[in-house]
This record gives sequence, C-alpha cells and structure tokens, in this order.
Amino acid sequence: MTKILLSLHVLAAIIAVGPVTVAASMFPATLRRVHGEADPGDARTTLRTLHRICRVYSGIGVAVPLFGLATASSLGVLGDAWLITSILLTAAAAGVLALLILPAQDRALTEAAGPPAPSAQAPLRPGRLAALTGVFNLLWATVTVLMIIRPGSTTGV
Repeated sequence: MTKILLSLHVLAAIIAVGPVTVAASMFPATLRRVHGEADPGDARTTLRTLHRICRVYSGIGVAVPLFGLATASSLGVLGDAWLITSILLTAAAAGVLALLILPAQDRALTEAAGPPAPSAQAPLRPGRLAALTGVFNLLWATVTVLMIIRPGSTTGV
C-alpha cells in the first residue's frame, strides 16, 4: 500500500504542482507584454489562461499533501524533522500561492481588462509578482529536494 500511496503522491505533485509553477512563472512576462503592446488582446487571453491554470491546478494540488501525509503515516515517519520541515514549507508555498500570487493575478487581470480605474492602490508591478512566484517555486524546489535526500532514507542515497 505504501508504494501505491507514494506513487499517487509523486504523480499528484507532478500533475498539479508542475503546471502551477510553469503558469505562475509565465504570468509576469505575459503581463509585461500586456503593458507594452498597442493591441494586447492575445496577451490578455494568455493571462486569463495562465491564471485559470494556476487556480484549477492549485485546487487539484491539495491532493499532494494528502497523499504525502498518508504515505508518511504508512512509513512511520510523521514525526521526522525532514517531514515536518517539508510540511511547513508546503504550507508556506500554499500560503504564498493562495494569499499573494492568485490575488495579484486577479488584480492584474482586472487592471489589464480596461482603462485604469481610480484607485488608492498603485498599479501592480510585474516584477513584484515575478518575485513572489520565484519564492513559491523555491519553496517547492526545497520540498522536492528534502523528499529526495530525506535524512534516514532507506534508499542508501
């Protein structure tokens, strides 16, 4: 059963987290194109598609920690430091995505939809969104490395 849970955990990570990291990384560059083109219609469509990918796959991504916890439980490693660290980093990545990146993408889509409305907020800077996405990607990369080189691994690696 552990091998099945581990397989589902890895597949969920690849299928759910992979598209979010790629789409979120492409969003700021596409946003720059929207701001720089005379007719940004295609770039706006791409922005909407990238945001939808991030939203949908982040929902599917909930399966990653669920399968991970089930796998860790079956392996008896729920109290191991590397796993607790991975859980905290995963929660941080989820927080960055849900609380910072997705709302910023929503705001960018609103701003890109038409003429700027008078607002107390300064226009969203693509560089800030790119930095947030970089933090999100770095958190997931760290979790991935911890999963591969986990201390006390039985693989001998």
